[in-house]
Amino acid sequence: MVKRLILLRHAKSSWDDPRQTDHDRPLNKRGRRSAKAIGTWLRENGITPDVILCSDARRTQETHERLQIEGELRLRPDLYLASSDRILDVMQQAEGACVMIIGHNPGIGDFAQRLVTAPPPHARFADFPTAATLVVDIPMMDWKAGHFGTSKVVNFITPRELIGQDAAAE
Repeated sequence: MVKRLILLRHAKSSWDDPRQTDHDRPLNKRGRRSAKAIGTWLRENGITPDVILCSDARRTQETHERLQIEGELRLRPDLYLASSDRILDVMQQAEGACVMIIGHNPGIGDFAQRLVTAPPPHARFADFPTAATLVVDIPMMDWKAGHFGTSKVVNFITPRELIGQDAAAE
């Protein structure tokens, strides 16, 4: 049996209001466009999570909203700025055949690197930019059995590949 995991770093957020807490920062225009593009890509490729485990930060929730994908949303305060070890704990508590985790760097990028048996041949995988999305298959019957170094990369994509370099830089 194989479980599918989708890892998504939140889309680009706004730093316009210096009084705003990090937790409450919204997406900026580029982030809104990027999240929509990733959602379209997921739907076009038939990648649909049963459950979406999402940090409770505003920017991760807005990223989820812009994806316009189905799946049961579960807000997880423990995913806010979580380490890769914490993300592994959250994954091991998951349910369903296909799960999405929406989180933050550096934790989500570190988790992705530690999870895979071999990294994808992609120049941006190591830095896991905003709205980067990794899809992996993990050979296991139950999420509790998941651990680092066991996942096979199905796909890795960034918004720039979907909407173009000029549009992504805005």
